[in-house]
Amino acid sequence: MAAITGHNRTFLFLQGPHGPFFYRLGRMLRIAGSDVWRVGFNAGDRAFWFNSKSYIPYRGRVEDWPDTFDALCAEKGITDIVLYGDTRAIHAEAVTRARKRGLSVHVFEEGYMRPYWVTYERGGANGHSRLMDMSVDEMRVALENSDMDTPLPPARWGDMRHHVFYGALYHWFVMFRNGDYRNFRPHRSLTVTKEFQLYLRRLLLMPFQALDRWWSSLRIRHGGFPYHLALLQLEHDSSFQMHSPFDTMTDFLDVVMKGFAEGAPQHHHLVFKAHPLEDGRVPLRREIRRLKKAYGLGGRVHYVRGGKLAQLLEDARTAVTVNSTAAQQVLFRGIPIKVFGRAVYAKPEFVSTQPLPDFFAGASRPDRRAYQDYRRYLLETSQIAGGFYSSRARRQLLRQVVDMMLSDEDPYDALQSGTAAPRQQLRAIT
Repeated sequence: MAAITGHNRTFLFLQGPHGPFFYRLGRMLRIAGSDVWRVGFNAGDRAFWFNSKSYIPYRGRVEDWPDTFDALCAEKGITDIVLYGDTRAIHAEAVTRARKRGLSVHVFEEGYMRPYWVTYERGGANGHSRLMDMSVDEMRVALENSDMDTPLPPARWGDMRHHVFYGALYHWFVMFRNGDYRNFRPHRSLTVTKEFQLYLRRLLLMPFQALDRWWSSLRIRHGGFPYHLALLQLEHDSSFQMHSPFDTMTDFLDVVMKGFAEGAPQHHHLVFKAHPLEDGRVPLRREIRRLKKAYGLGGRVHYVRGGKLAQLLEDARTAVTVNSTAAQQVLFRGIPIKVFGRAVYAKPEFVSTQPLPDFFAGASRPDRRAYQDYRRYLLETSQIAGGFYSSRARRQLLRQVVDMMLSDEDPYDALQSGTAAPRQQLRAIT
């Protein structure tokens, strides 16, 4: 087995998750012998990179970025690029240019098995992942090289408040300290000021929203009626924007409500579960009220603000989603699910192909054995225990992922060839 070393490697970091994770990762790669550089596009990027000598500010226009990227790669002798998400314009251009130059592309994302793991892949994530073209049978062949027991998620997870805090802090820097980056344009449609206000509002309202969520969940769990779950996503999330057939979340609400009205038994109810980071930029509650009136569903439709999904799943008959990673929790419990967008878990063995009214009328059950093999495959390859936001979660992630980045093989090839390193046991992340 080849020695794991960072010598003769030069990493160029682009935009990462809010907070200090990318800086900690770069520091460890530097200790391993690599050269590390970071391109920052705004004051928020600069605030969390604590080494001025390796920081490169980009103050140019978006349309000039591809040529600047090429020049940087040539000047610094870049061998690898590191980024969080591969769909925002500056990252998509960098990935295209990096492939032409033969560079390794390291992509981080929120975990496909979130919230207890993060995703690390080479080349692309979500709809651009190698998983999209991989069959369950191919995964089973690769698993013959491993005898690892599939880990269960820990009892507790403490990243949410850290996630919201770092998001608010990041946008504060962009809003008040961005004078040196006058050409910066956010990759989302809202202004930076509005993004900051939404993060701050979310942080301040957390206790009140928790009370509202508790009351809504209590009414559903004690209602005595069968119910189906609709798992909502952030409309501005890249998975929804780039890998779904819908332009807006309202379009999805409309399709689900119509299918439920046409197919579900009269005594069944429908529960819309908001994303944990939903910040109110889309008036979901208002749209749900409007649509349930339009389809004559009266008191059969409910809305729950964010929070944990597990309690609602205990009694759910089915679930529908665009392409939310929360579907993994649904499949883990053997609950039928209908998916509308492109997703790494949308395999015919365990995702329904029925028309939506038929699905609500009587869904076919997923192949749990196939899903268990799929889940085990992900946990032995691209899903890394830990998180981006809390300090303990970052430490747990860094213990594993640096060696994976320095390996000549990506996680999928390493398992296939039998050279994958033993995986870290998952512990509670608090």
